[in-house]
Amino acid sequence: MSKTEKSQSPENIKPKAATSADEVENRLFNRELSWLEFNRRVLEEATVENLPVLERLKFLSIFSTNLDEFFMIRVSGLKEQIEEGVTERSPDGMTASEQMAELNRRLRPMLKKQASYLRETVLPELAEAGIKIESYKNLTVREKRLLDKYFREHLFPILTPQAVDSSHKFPYISNLSLNLGLFIEPDGEHIQQNLKHLFRQKRFARIKLPPTVSRIVPIDEKKGRFALLGEIIAANVHHLFPNMKCGECFLFRVTRDADMELREDEAGDLLRTMERELHRRRFGFAVRLEVQPSMPDKMVKVLTDGIGLNESDVYQIDGFVNIPDLMQFYSIDKPQLKEKQIPIVHLSILHEKKNVFEVLKKRDILLHHPYTAYSTVTDFIAAAADDADVQAIKICLYRTGKDSPIVNSLIRACQNGKQVTALVELKARFDEENNIEWARRLENEGVHVVYGIHTLKTHSKVALIVRREKEKLVRYVHLATGNYNPTTSRIYTDLGILTSDIEIGAEVTNLFNFLTGYSLQTDYKRLLVAPINMRQRFVKQIEREISHKKAGTEARIIVKINSLTDVEFIEELYKASNAGVEIDLIVRGICALRPGVKGISENIRVRSIVGRFLEHSRVFYFANGGDEEIYIGSADWMSRNLDRRVEVIVPIKEPKIRQYLKETLLDAYLRDTANTRVLNADGSYKRVSQNAAHNFSAQMFFVGQDIKT
Repeated sequence: MSKTEKSQSPENIKPKAATSADEVENRLFNRELSWLEFNRRVLEEATVENLPVLERLKFLSIFSTNLDEFFMIRVSGLKEQIEEGVTERSPDGMTASEQMAELNRRLRPMLKKQASYLRETVLPELAEAGIKIESYKNLTVREKRLLDKYFREHLFPILTPQAVDSSHKFPYISNLSLNLGLFIEPDGEHIQQNLKHLFRQKRFARIKLPPTVSRIVPIDEKKGRFALLGEIIAANVHHLFPNMKCGECFLFRVTRDADMELREDEAGDLLRTMERELHRRRFGFAVRLEVQPSMPDKMVKVLTDGIGLNESDVYQIDGFVNIPDLMQFYSIDKPQLKEKQIPIVHLSILHEKKNVFEVLKKRDILLHHPYTAYSTVTDFIAAAADDADVQAIKICLYRTGKDSPIVNSLIRACQNGKQVTALVELKARFDEENNIEWARRLENEGVHVVYGIHTLKTHSKVALIVRREKEKLVRYVHLATGNYNPTTSRIYTDLGILTSDIEIGAEVTNLFNFLTGYSLQTDYKRLLVAPINMRQRFVKQIEREISHKKAGTEARIIVKINSLTDVEFIEELYKASNAGVEIDLIVRGICALRPGVKGISENIRVRSIVGRFLEHSRVFYFANGGDEEIYIGSADWMSRNLDRRVEVIVPIKEPKIRQYLKETLLDAYLRDTANTRVLNADGSYKRVSQNAAHNFSAQMFFVGQDIKT
């Protein structure tokens, strides 16, 4: 599917105020604008007064990083539609141009709020706490000399100034790089007579700040005093342009299209195709230009003409350009400026038995991260690697992070003579290079590496261990909502289950055969597998709740997901609401469904929780006339997850685990007042409570809990 086709998919929808069925022109919110409202909630978290200052800086940084990815993927798709003259409207009735205009209108005030809060609140508080950014011009003569020496010894040899004239075309500005722009002109007194004809006019020059050098340069690290790399270079710019008059330097930054499109005929060697596409990504077309407000209009014009943008694509950043660079401060040893680390629970049931496989023969185990130690998962894979009775290990790797202990365990298992298969998803966005590196390393160590089905992205989180026990093979399975990534497991909330259930083990085996050998297995009775049966099964479950309501038996739906944009599912939920089914949706990010509209969705409530941890777990509850069903898994209710990815949802059969998920976990999220915002019918989000003294935080509620199910 091309980028233009993706942008025109049913997930693109528009918000319009609505209070009754007669006033509803459109039943959906716009996908892009809903995402922007999610990022607004991230920005709001940065301004929570009782949050330690470095945590507020972190949220400001996340807001910026989110925007970078949004522009590289979603905005680039809209701009491509505009460029190609696409006039089709999304289901909410907006053209790509209308969406871009509304995005601009909403985003610019948010950027001003971000910049002013950093400038007027966060940086002054950091300075009071002993972390201060000093302006180069305010330093003492001695301090300037020290920084000038740093420039000569550590910066000057690696900087490459680029000027623009008839002999030098406008330089390529790489994606997300930070640059200084200035005008230079000849200094007639110092130019040799035979060179004067080369320097007759003022011209634009660009200096790229080296990405290998820290943006924050210590002046006196013990006293917490720092200078900015850009200011040091600007103060010494005359060394780069001797005998030239150098104008004032201004920071700027360009964002480029970074989406990758794989054609059907490129599947012959997916690894090489991805490497080629990663190279192409660096040269994507520009979608955004960030500049300092003081940059002269003439320079802005030079930049927009040079990189092919319009005035509407220029964003003035009144303050620090590229806030994530400031996250260097987070590594400073000042625990009072951060939230306290939460205690990690090591499940008591696993400590009572030395062998995890013996435990799993008797019962399933539920994991709840970051509260449950992720070492439970890594130890499970490590135990399989070292267990003499384990015959095979199969695993899906989507985002593993760097220095993964799981990858090391897979290599060790292979060295121990076990059959090891790793499905490495090369198309995991912005993790492609890491995954290519892991794939090559695993292959070199003898692991059987496969890349799945090139037209589908394998997003499922599943591992299968096959163990010989008393002349028979027993399968042990880990299924989860989160990636096999110990680093993100500390900041994402996720669920996982360890089981030796015979039916689930058999179906997971069939799943791996589908992924590695293109088997046509479609008969999954327990698992919900996208794109095979998940859509149909979820629709039937919603329809079943409608039937129970009409029959007078218990009917209710509770869903906790990251995003809800699939139009078919939304319409099914509207039908259920009209039938009287009570529906609670906990949707962290994008929500295209419009709740609380009379005659359409008056029985649907939508809440979003944005807090210390990134809500990433997906849970699905259906009352089912009293015979309750609960599922967890990797899929959101988006068309891409249901139709263009391999996803797995697993039913929870253990009664005590089902009880915990409903009465403890989901109940806590529905009671949360500390981090919850409720979605209104007009598209706005409102905090549940502002009374900090009486707030209940679901995220903090789980801290220290040993899941005894």
